[in-house]
Formats: sequence, structure tokens, C-alpha cells
Amino acid sequence: MPVSKDSFAKIFDVSRETIERLEVYEALLKKWNPRINLVSRSTLDEIWHRHFADSAQLFQYIDKKCTIWLDFGSGAGFPGLVAAAMAKDKRPDMRFILVESDQRKAAFLLTVSNALALNASVVSERIESIPPQNADVITARAVASLDQLLVWSAPHAHKSTVLLLPKGNSYESELTAARKHWHIGSEVIPSMTDSSSVILRIEDFERAV
Repeated sequence: MPVSKDSFAKIFDVSRETIERLEVYEALLKKWNPRINLVSRSTLDEIWHRHFADSAQLFQYIDKKCTIWLDFGSGAGFPGLVAAAMAKDKRPDMRFILVESDQRKAAFLLTVSNALALNASVVSERIESIPPQNADVITARAVASLDQLLVWSAPHAHKSTVLLLPKGNSYESELTAARKHWHIGSEVIPSMTDSSSVILRIEDFERAV
């Protein structure tokens, strides 16, 4: 069953204020999208399911001690900006760092963050160029292969960092390829929004000798 705006609050246990923030986000996305192609036009009528719910489902897999959320290749803000909108009520102590090298997309992210008064900063640099962030959770949606994401994540991780990585049906081959270079402790979680997709929850990883 697709997640609608009306069902979103019940499914993810969020406040009316969070729904209102996401409504503003939706309006800004539709306003900006014709200019900078943030998401496929075919998904604009399914924003609450394809993008908001797909991002929101990650929130349930973070540790209660998590305070720094690092999102690689944030693009239109999925999943990082959606999580930040939820955290404003659920976890006001959490800080979000959104990394997006495309200047136009970074401007969009900053516009939404400011409009919603979120505890989020936008870093408009290449992922490999940013200084270590000591993140508690690292996310990336449709950005790169698992092997590359582990390379990018390593400088920003500590012993308790959790990676939450939405992946399509190629996740098994990505895990196989990554394990040639990494020791990985992972959990495969079915996606609630797409039966052909999963969330890889990685709690520990280190380079293979």
C-alpha cells in the first residue's frame, strides 16, 4: 500500500508540525524541480511514498545516542533532509550535515533547511574533500557503490558509527564486491516502500589486510 500524506503521520508516528514542515518541503521541491531537476518528474505525484517515506523509514534504525547524522550526496535532500525534519520534534539534539557538491542543489537544500528552521548544515564540496566529521550515522541514497561508500565513510566514522544505505536489487553483488576489500558486519533490512529494495545497516567495517 503506497504511503500517502494522510497515512504518513500514523506510520512514522510524527507530529502535525512535522507534516506541515514536509508540506512546505514538497511545495519547494515542486517549485525548484523544473529548473534544476532534483527528482524525476514521474515521481512528483508520489513524493510522500517514493521520497519522504523511503527516507523516513531509516529513522527507526538509528541509535538513541546518535547526535551527528552525515548524509552523502544529498541532492534533493533524501534521506538527510527528511530525517532532519522528523528530528526537529523527535530528536532536537541531533545535528545534520548534508554534503552536496552541486551548487544549485546545495542552494535548494539550504533554502529548505532555512524555511523549516532545521538543525542542518549544507557542505557544498566533494565528499572526499571534507574534513572528518566523527558522525554517528552515515547515509547515502543512490550515490555510489557500497565499496566507494565505505571508502568515503571511513574517515568520518568512529567505533559505534552506523551506516544506513538504501540499495536496489543489486545489493548482493555490491556486498560481494565490497568484501574483497573490507570486513563488513551488515544487516539486510527489506524496504517498506519497494519490494525490490533493501536497507543495508552496517555497524562495523574495516579494510581487509
